[in-house]
Amino acid sequence: MVEKSDSLFVLTGCTAVGKTDLALAWAEAHDAEIVSCDSLLFYRQMDIGTAKPTLLERERVPHHLIDIRPPSEQMDIGEYVEMAIQVVEEIRGRGRNVLVVGGSGFYLKAFFGPVVDDVVVSPETRAKVRGIERETGLEGMLKALRAIDPNCEENIDTKNPRRVVKALERCLETGETLPELKLRFQSQRNRLIDSEKHLVVLEREKNDLNVRIERRVVEMLDRGLIEEVDSLKEAGLESNSSAANAIGYRETLEYLSGECDRDSLIDRIATNTRQLAKKQRTWFRTQLPAGARVDLTHFDSLDTGSLFI
Repeated sequence: MVEKSDSLFVLTGCTAVGKTDLALAWAEAHDAEIVSCDSLLFYRQMDIGTAKPTLLERERVPHHLIDIRPPSEQMDIGEYVEMAIQVVEEIRGRGRNVLVVGGSGFYLKAFFGPVVDDVVVSPETRAKVRGIERETGLEGMLKALRAIDPNCEENIDTKNPRRVVKALERCLETGETLPELKLRFQSQRNRLIDSEKHLVVLEREKNDLNVRIERRVVEMLDRGLIEEVDSLKEAGLESNSSAANAIGYRETLEYLSGECDRDSLIDRIATNTRQLAKKQRTWFRTQLPAGARVDLTHFDSLDTGSLFI
């Protein structure tokens, strides 16, 4: 058994790889509570399509940051970071280990580096930038940006109006250049970032993972995914683009609107899930620090004692 540690134990991997079962086993064996960093588990009523841990599984091991938003209300990354810091401290206060579990890159990244810009742009500055954009367009905004940062072209896509607007707002608010703002962002610290981490990325061979994805999609439909999405429409799902566009939900909404039949629905969800898994594998390889890689392809079970060694 891992002794009590102030480290964060982070278990990730692409969708359908097998995170839930292994996380439960490790947490039970090592006196840990689980902190979710899955971008869809935040939402209540979204159970089947997210493969959310069941109530029985959550009775086995305490889970945190699950079912904290109605499906109609988007989650904010800044709020998530604040809640995660509080939850981690509470778990540590109980003398237990913290196991972070999930595969959502943006939320996972919050445990390794800054994800929230701490520059607060005032309404006055926003109004000023909108005025410049309205009166002189992109070139006028670039002229105002160059007055603060003469070398701004080296640090921003000057043909993208949205990025220029954001850059000008932040530079006007602070009086700092884009490199100075970047340095400020990268130097942000909090208790999640500063904690020692033990990272494990779960993997499977492509064919094995694809079989699991196909099987899980069929199981979701058998368990009532269509009925779940139909009910979620009444709860305001479609007003939350993050939730409504999630794989499994987007396709089922299309099915309910008559765009495809059940067989096509299965194929659409499975295809999009495979594409998501491919993107996740690339993200884990390029965006996360070095960590252990554990291939589950040929394991029916895994000794949790060796997982974070």
